[in-house]
Order: sequence, then C-alpha cells, then structure tokens
Amino acid sequence: MKKFRKVLDGLTTSSPGGGTIGSPSCGSAAGTPTTAPTPKEIDVQETLVSENFQLCKTVRHGFPYQPTALAFDPVQKILAIGSRSGGVRILGRPGVDCFCQHESGAAVLQLQFLINEGALVTACADDTLHLWNLRQRRPAILHSLKFNRERITFCHLPFQSKWLYVGTERGNTHVVNIESFILSGYVIMWNKAIELSTKTHPGPVVHLSDSPKDEGKLLVGFESGTIVQWDLRAKKADFRIYYDEAIHSVSWHHEGKQFMCSHSDGSLTLWNLRNTSKPIQVTFPHGKIQKDGRKESCKPILKVDYKTSRNSEPFVIFSGGLSYDKAGRRPTLTIMHGKAITVLEMDYPIVEFMTLCETPYNNEVQDPYAVVVLLEKDLIVVDLTQSNFPVFENPYPMDIHESPVTCTAYFADCPPDIIPVLYSIGAKHKKTGYSQKEWPVSGGMWTLGSHTYPEVIITGHADGSIKFWDGSAITLQMLYKLKTSKVFEKPKQNEGRAAELVDDDPFAVQMVSWCPQSRIFCVVGISAHIILYRFSKYDANTQIVSLEVRLQCDPEDVISPSENENNPCFSEPHSGSHSPQPHHQHPASPGSGTPESFKDCTPCLKVKDRAVRVPPGYQAELVIQLPWMDGEPPQQISSLDINSAYGLLAFGNCNGLAVVDYLQKTILLCMSTLDLYGAADPYQRLTRSPRRNRQSTSEFCMRGLSNFYSDSKKRIRTSYQSLTELSDNQQSVDTERSKSPTSVHYPTSLHNDPRVLPEPVASLRASHCSPVFYLLDNVKGPGRKLSLPTDLKTNLGTVGESQQFSHHVNGHCTSPTSQPCSAGKPRVPMGPEGPRLARRGPGRPPFRKAQSAACMEISLPVSHTEESRENSFSRSRSSSVSSIDRDTKEAITTLQFGESFGRKSDTLPTPCLWVGTSLGVILLIPMSIPTDLEERMEEPVTIGPCGAVLMLKGSVLRFGFLDCMGALVPNPYEVWRDLNAPEDPDRPRKRKLVHYSPSSSQDTCGEGHLAIVCSERQAKVFLMPSQSCLFVHNITESSFVLRADVVSVCNSVCLACFCANGHVMTLSLPSLRPLMDVNYLPLTDMRIARTFCFTNGGQALYLSSPTEIQRITYSQEMYDNLQEMLGELFTPTETPEAQNRGFLKGFFGGNAHTFDREELFGEAAAGKASRSLAQHIPGQGGVEGMKVAASGAVGELARARIALDERGQRLGELEERTALMMTSAESFSKHAHELMLKCKDKKWYQF
Repeated sequence: MKKFRKVLDGLTTSSPGGGTIGSPSCGSAAGTPTTAPTPKEIDVQETLVSENFQLCKTVRHGFPYQPTALAFDPVQKILAIGSRSGGVRILGRPGVDCFCQHESGAAVLQLQFLINEGALVTACADDTLHLWNLRQRRPAILHSLKFNRERITFCHLPFQSKWLYVGTERGNTHVVNIESFILSGYVIMWNKAIELSTKTHPGPVVHLSDSPKDEGKLLVGFESGTIVQWDLRAKKADFRIYYDEAIHSVSWHHEGKQFMCSHSDGSLTLWNLRNTSKPIQVTFPHGKIQKDGRKESCKPILKVDYKTSRNSEPFVIFSGGLSYDKAGRRPTLTIMHGKAITVLEMDYPIVEFMTLCETPYNNEVQDPYAVVVLLEKDLIVVDLTQSNFPVFENPYPMDIHESPVTCTAYFADCPPDIIPVLYSIGAKHKKTGYSQKEWPVSGGMWTLGSHTYPEVIITGHADGSIKFWDGSAITLQMLYKLKTSKVFEKPKQNEGRAAELVDDDPFAVQMVSWCPQSRIFCVVGISAHIILYRFSKYDANTQIVSLEVRLQCDPEDVISPSENENNPCFSEPHSGSHSPQPHHQHPASPGSGTPESFKDCTPCLKVKDRAVRVPPGYQAELVIQLPWMDGEPPQQISSLDINSAYGLLAFGNCNGLAVVDYLQKTILLCMSTLDLYGAADPYQRLTRSPRRNRQSTSEFCMRGLSNFYSDSKKRIRTSYQSLTELSDNQQSVDTERSKSPTSVHYPTSLHNDPRVLPEPVASLRASHCSPVFYLLDNVKGPGRKLSLPTDLKTNLGTVGESQQFSHHVNGHCTSPTSQPCSAGKPRVPMGPEGPRLARRGPGRPPFRKAQSAACMEISLPVSHTEESRENSFSRSRSSSVSSIDRDTKEAITTLQFGESFGRKSDTLPTPCLWVGTSLGVILLIPMSIPTDLEERMEEPVTIGPCGAVLMLKGSVLRFGFLDCMGALVPNPYEVWRDLNAPEDPDRPRKRKLVHYSPSSSQDTCGEGHLAIVCSERQAKVFLMPSQSCLFVHNITESSFVLRADVVSVCNSVCLACFCANGHVMTLSLPSLRPLMDVNYLPLTDMRIARTFCFTNGGQALYLSSPTEIQRITYSQEMYDNLQEMLGELFTPTETPEAQNRGFLKGFFGGNAHTFDREELFGEAAAGKASRSLAQHIPGQGGVEGMKVAASGAVGELARARIALDERGQRLGELEERTALMMTSAESFSKHAHELMLKCKDKKWYQF
C-alpha cells in the first residue's frame, strides 16, 4: 500500500519528458506558459504491486496450423495432432484442450501414444524422440533421444510394450527402451534384412508392425517395395517380398495371416503368408480400363487401413488413388465395405487419417466405428456405423479460419445475459445432417472452475463475416455469426469501385466496436465503410439508411518544389459544419466547384436501397461510406468510437475527423485535422504552395508509378493480407498480390509524423538512425517480385531473419504506425538535404508503390551517436525544428467519448470527444447534447470549438479515465431496448441512460478527474480540468507500443502495453510506476501486432498463427488458479481384458504370449548401443522434473488406489455372500431341527 501525493503547482514543465524547449507544456493549450494551477492534493491509494503480475500462456484455440501427424489413444480416448512448427495439440472431451511446444521448433513427424499409460512419444524432423508425460495438466518432456548418424522415418510401439521400434532413412531398425529412453544394442541392419544377392539398397523404412499372430515377428516395409518379416528371436528373415511399386503403408488382418499394402501407382495388394511369391489380389480401386485395354494411371494411395468387423464385411479405408485424367478433383477418402465403395470428397488435402476401433488389441476383431481425418485446414470424424457415413459435429472451435481472421476484440466481465441471448439466436442457424452419436474423442476430465465470468471474443474476417465466441472459463464456443456483406449489393466481377479497391475481399473487416450493455455494434470495413447494427430478438423489415461522408484530403496539400509562385491558395481549407446536416447533404469538399469532381463521387460498395427482411440478431441500421473523390480512392478508416448514451459515432483517418448522429442520421462534423485546431495549433506549419494545374503536380508525385496505374485510376491494396494469408512463407510477395498497401492497424495508431523515425522491425538497436525518404520510381510491371535490399539486411538488429523485414517492406508499411495520406501525394523532405534525399541514389532499391511516402520511410545506418538518435526520435523537440517543415496529413489514431472538461474554465463535466493524432496531439471537443428524449430526436447536437490541446511523444493510442480516488470511470451507455418488440402500454420503451460522472465521488478531492493517455512512446496522467500533467513515463526508447489498454486487475486498474519488440508491460495508475516488464515474444510479426488485445481480469489474446488464437494471462491470481481451470488429460481407466482364446486357437496360433522382449532387447542379451549413434537428453530438471515425477507417482498411486478399492469391493461382496450363505444354512438347519422334533413322536398313521 503506497500513497502518492503530488502538489499540482506547475511541475508539469519539470517532469521528465513533460515538455522541452520549443514544445508546449502539458498544461498549455497553445504552446504558451500558463499560470500555475491552484495547489491541490490528490490522494490515491494504489494496491497493485509487482507480485500481482505473472505472465504465462493459458490456452490455444483453433485448428493446429500446418498439421503433420495424428495419434489416438483408444482406451483414454484422447487425440494428438502434431504440426510443422513443433507444436502438439492434445484434445479430449470439450474443455480438454492442451498445447505443447517442442523447444527446437522442428516439425513433428509421428506421434505414438503409450496406450492407457498417460504418455506420448513424438518423433521430430531433427531426428529426436521425446517422451511426454500426460499425467499432469501441463505436459512436460521426461526424456529425449537424439539420433546423430541416422534420420528417423518411422516408429512403432506395440500395445503394452516398453520397447519402441525406430526405422531410419538408411533402412536400419533400432529398438528404444521407453522407460529409460536408452537405445538397445539390438539392431536389424538393412543388409541382413534383404538377400545378399540384392544389389540395390531397399530405401528408407516406411512401415514397422508386429504380427498379430506372433509378437516375435516384425514386419518391415521399405520404400522401394521390399517387405521383410523378421524373426526377432532367430534374428533372421522369415520371408522377403519384392514388389515393383513403391510402398506407402501396410495394414494387417487381425488374424495375422494376411496383410494389405498401398502403392505409388494407386493399387492395393493383398498378401497371404502361405505364399509370398505374389499377391493374392491386386486392385486399382479408382483405375478404369481404357479403350486400348490398359489401366489408366492413378495417384498414389498414401495410406490404407484393413479392419475387420464381427457383423459385417471388412472395411478397407484409404486416401488417394484417384486417376490423373481429371484435374482439379478434390482430395478423397474412400471406404470399401464389401462390394460398396463410398468416396468422400474433402475440402482440403488429407494429411493423415486414423480408424477408431473398439479394442486396442491388434489380434482381435477390430469393429471400427469412426474414422478421424486430419486435413490441412480442418479435422473431421466420419461415423462408420451408419451406411451413409455422416460426420460428427465438431465440438472444438476448428473453424476460426473459415475465412481468414483480420481483426479481434476481447471483452471480459460482460453482462451475464448477453451470452445466452447470442447463443439462442445463433443456434437457429446451425447446420444439420450430423451423426446423432456422441463425439468419440471423449477422454479427460474438465470442470467449470470457480474463477469464471462471462467473456466474449469477436473475430472479424476477410469475407466480411463477424463471429461471436463464448470465451468463458478458457474455453471457446461459437455463439453467433453475422455477415456484413448482406448489407450491400453483390459487386459484379471487375466492375465498380469495390473491384478497383480490393479485388478479392471488398467486405473484409478492419475493426469492430461493441457496447455489450446497449448491444450496439459497429463494423469498419476495408472499403472505407462503417455499418452500425442494433440487436433485436425479432425479425423485421428494415430500410438501411446510407450516409456518404466526403472525408477527403485537400488536393492542393502537396508542395510542388518545381513551382515557386507565391499566389495564395485558391481553395479554402476543408471545413465541416458544426450543426446537423441532412444525410443527403455533405460538407463542402475542396475542388467541388468543378463538374469533374462529382464524376467519381461514388462509394466503393452499393448499399441495398430496398427494404429487406432481416432475421433476429444484429440488424443493420446505418451505413456510412467514404466515396471516391477526383479519381482518388478513399483513405482507410483508422479510428472509431461509438457511444450509445450520446447516440453519436466518430471516426477518422489520415484526412480528418467526422462525427455522425446515428439517431437523427445526420453528419455533425466533417473536418480536416488541421482545421480542428483552429487557433490552438501547437505547430507552425508552412503555407501550402499553389500549383498551376493539377496534372503537373500529379506527374511530379507519381513519377515512376505510371506502370501501376491503368487509365489514370489509382488502385490500392490493403495490408490486411498479412492476416489473411494462410501461409507463413516470409519470402517477398508478388506485387500483384499486394499493390499499394494501406495500413489497417486496429485499433492502434497510424503514424504520419515526418519527424519520427519509424521502426520497421520490432527489435532494432537502441541507437536509431536518421530517417531517409525515398520516392518510388522505375518500378516495373506488376509481375515483378521485390525483396529486401542487401544494404538493409545487415541492419536488422537481433531479429535474425531478413525475411521478416522483407515481409514488412513488400506489402506493408515499415512501421505498424505508418499511415499513408493520399495516393499520389508523397511527402517531400524540405530540409537542407531534402532535394538530395528525394531522389533515389545509385544502388538504392526501388520500392513497391505505396499510397504515400510515409510507407517508405526506411531507417538506414547514418550515425550511432546519441545526438543523431535524439534528432531522429519522436517529436523533434529541439528549437531548431519546432515547426513542421513540410505539410503533413495528421491521422486521427484514436477516439474516445466520455464525460470530461473541455476547457480549464469548466466547472461541470460535459460530453466530450477526446481525439488523438499521429503527431502526439490530444484534442478535446466539447459537445452539447439534449437530455430529453423528444428533444434528442429533434433538436440538433452542437459541437463546440476545440478545447484543450495536450501533447505526447509518439502517436496517441489509448485514453482512459479515473476519478480522483483512482477508480475507473466507465463510459456512459444506454440500456438495451428492443425496438422491434411489440408495444406494451404498461411499459413504454423509453431511453434509459446510465452515466458515470467522474466527479461523483470527489467530495474530499474536489471536482475533476484523471485522464490517462498512452502513445507509442509515452504515457501521461492529466488532471482535468486544470490539464496539469501529474505523472509521465517514457515507456520505450528503443521500440514503440503497438497496443495499450487501461484494464482492471485484482480490483484495481493498471495500464497494460504490448511493444513491437515483444515486451508486455504493466504500469500502475495513476503513478505510472512499472509493475511488470516481460520479454514475451522475441520476434513480432504483423499478425500478432494487429490482433493483440488486452481485456479486464489480466487476460489478453492474439492470433499466434493464421488458424489459432493464443490466450495469455498477466495476472498472478489467474496464474495460481490456472491448474484448476485446465482439464485433466489422463484419467485412471482399467485396460480392457483380452478376449479368451479357444484351445485350438491357442494351440495352433503360435506362441505369442511366451515372447519376452526384455530377454531379447535387454542389455544382458543385446549389449549396449554405440554412444555415437544416439544421445540421451534428460527432461526438464530441478523443480519441474520433481513435479513431473511427483505427478507420475501420484498417477501411479491413484491407479493402485483404484485397484485396491476394486479388490476390496470384490472381497467385500464375497464376504457378504458368504455371510448370507451361512445365515441361510443356519436357518435351514433350524427349520430342519424343528421339523424333526415335531415329527419325532408321531405314528406313521398320523401323517
């Protein structure tokens, strides 16, 4: 507990970073010193300390990205999926979902469960075997074995065996003891497995399996087509098969007398052990006989399963084998059951499949009941017990990437009724036709923990769809899906502005804004459109209102160095109206006096202009669009905020700000950022130079870009493709795939300050370099690929991979905070070296066309001195550069409605709009909103002139408000009401507003509240209305903040930040004292940067891959309760007993039960393996190892306890039966004795 007392007597200018020469002080509105405010004392008791924070991963949702392997435990009924990045996902019943990661990051080649033992063996591409302990909620590696001289190709672990067979690329087979993870001296060498007369190498081992008839016989399959049955006891081959076609897989009949092989020519061969000279059957399931009598060529059959059934014909299930003649056919899984052949077409290529059977014993009738099919981007399970083979409904959220995710939002502690309401609406639109049986992967245990609260996760997608997910209790379940594309007419192919803007995904979601209390929902699309939705439980016929806002930049805003005329600017600044305007009227835009300007004033998408029937759920009410102007596409919307209590919506981009009254459907404000300042502009800006005609300047600005523009129409491509690409290939992207990227950074800043050095890679060295600006020229046609130039690759700091930087240059802004201003209007450096830097020197690389030079700011090594770093850093605070040397488009980077004080003289809080810009400027715009319902719908909302102007370093990211006691001040909102509900005269539908006045609890502290402002570099706390800076903290000097939020943790509040260098940090409020700083993500890519979001309760999430969402916590309290919330992977289960074998089967079936592997493979018989062949690596040591061992011991004790309980129960039942028999015997004896006494003295005739 620590008290912070600070006298507000004008200490602002002396605060570190609070203000320097040539910049306005924190308490100044126009850059001039102000008198010290009246001394006050603020008393805030902060309860958060460093011990309240602990960063760790909690759970991962979604489909494993780039899967490679599959395994299933038939007794525990859990499923494991391996991936190319070294990850392993283990799935059980809903709620049981665990993610493990190999530290090496090597691809997982194969997975093998130790059936019903709570362990898993993974074979990785770095030729290492790992043994995972699953008897704990967070699995850990117990042992590892690294092969040094041979590459692992196949592994096989017999049921209830502790010896693992490992096949290698050289054709050898080794044996590993699972308990000690030590290599046995027993080896099956390839040259002994084949005949000595064979002159060619058989190839790698592709199959290993023990014979169901005799465990002492091992079947070894080589890639070339050679199959050998090896007698493990006699150490010799029983038989050898040489086949012309390469082998892909082998499957045994359960009796051990036959096996089936799949081959590279699309054939299946059936072999009988009695005669191995030739197959007894060769079939081409999908090969037809052509007219000339030959079989058509077929694709390889990659895997086959041969499973028997008690009550029907055997199942033959295989993947592949289709003929080559039909191009474009989908991947298939074929099920042959008797004479019936069923071909199941899949949406994606098949990676692996596995048949689920009732018994784990390979020498019993298998009775398959389902097939698990692992596809490249999906997981399905087919029901084999029904003739039409339906699929099971997948309970896991495997379809997050159904359309690529482009944005995320995370809301914790939502109203408790919102999740059931969304689920009830979404359940009406669920697909049907699934199998009626329960999901077969039902292992593990999961219970709802005590530390749960309603959580909602929202994902926006490239096809314009929105998905609402229930994220409570670290699970994820689909609630409701909304399609924003239904609002618009379908664009015709290659027609209209949408096709010119984004060919593939014109409806892609850029950002979302949601008020759970009022259920108002806003969507920002990539085609510069905003859709406002209201929630209703009833369907309705609605007419969607459309507004066009001409928030376009001034075409005269580019400086023309070639023209030196001093004529006054002939166009007035872009001004907006402070009074409401009808939606068909628009603020005057520059150049609107010519008919040419209206020729292309059409939006990118066409809204449906007819009444449409909308189902229950979210229903569109208003669409706001930015139209094309003067042949220029609209700029991307960079910030958005909506407030249901005010009935207002505000948004901005690099051109300016617009405020819309969505209740009256009018535009209240539409103004350029420069005009927002009025007389309070903190910068000196140079007068804009006029130009003779538009064409000459356009030619100057677009010198080398003509090849990218057809018919003088400029096309843009958006950088959200970094999110939508389902490939992690970091190589340079074709220019045709990403023409002229535009920043779509949600919801953080869009950086436009020419004085700030952008940082293209998260972990650049601290010694920054001076910015160098390039204009695009001599760029060839769209077919050219661009990669990172050599002189940039050497300066990537600790990143280590040049491809990552290339990824940012080729198709993205080099800083996530770089926002282009206008296509064809690059900024021209006007400093002393401006003319020299404006032209590409010899050896300088041509860059891809971008929308402005802001996208082309690349930091090159000029000098590494402190002076150069300071000059290139942040807001150019030195007096020599106190003015903006060239005209810039200042982007609106964040917006926030709230009750505040617009001016120092205000005594009562009023509705205000806080505006943050890319130059680090904060503007407060006061508003007057009628309070009465009728007046609100009729009277206009008035917006006053700009009030306070505050300053920070870096682009502004986030606002937050506290009262003077340090408590978070929520935003006012309107209580939800269903506008489509039937009228109830007893309960009229009136607006019910909930306001949180920031000064309601300030009896002892006086009027006012605290405003927290966070930028890319800095965080400040201001006291309102005095606008005094209480605390300031420079968050980072060597990087920049990507995401910041004011969140509640442990009944208090803090500022959580995520930096581009991967650091996650928290700061106390209001003192901005560092509480946690963890280097969480050493390498940051654009996907993580744009989807990372914090929420209350100490949680956060981001898109860890194109198909997966990773959730993390930074709260010590949740970290302590995490074990309780996670599911149990292993549950003690009794292994099914093997079927009794008849006398004849036991007599003629061989001596399978007398086979002792320990006698053969143990050190006494086989000796020790060469130390150079493989290296044993112990698992995690120290405390973690002890935890693992303890967990294993606990598991063993639990199993022993269950066995003892069962034995005791049986003994108890036996004792009860014995006592019952004794009681019965005594009763019988007693009755017999009584009968004897009764009949003793009777004569024979008395009976």
